[in-house]
Amino acid sequence: MLQPIGDRVIVKVKDEEEEKVGGIVLASNAKEKPQMGEIIAVGNGKRNANGDLIPMSVAKGETVFFDKYSGTNLKYEGKKYLVLRESDLLAVVK
Repeated sequence: MLQPIGDRVIVKVKDEEEEKVGGIVLASNAKEKPQMGEIIAVGNGKRNANGDLIPMSVAKGETVFFDKYSGTNLKYEGKKYLVLRESDLLAVVK
């Protein structure tokens, strides 16, 4: 399993369902990039200037919204993931 380092999280991006406009299926490159996913792993947190560990404010299993063009795409064991910094997260779905 993947374990993110520092203030990073690994997200499984939720796929958007096929969009149809007037009965026409849109090509995948015409769709908007997804901005929602489920956190599957969380790093330990970030260290401040004094070396103290600041714990993460999100947890594994939470559904989050993130910046549209942030993060790094990663493929591991045939599955696609997105690695984000905690600061790239916008909101947690409660």
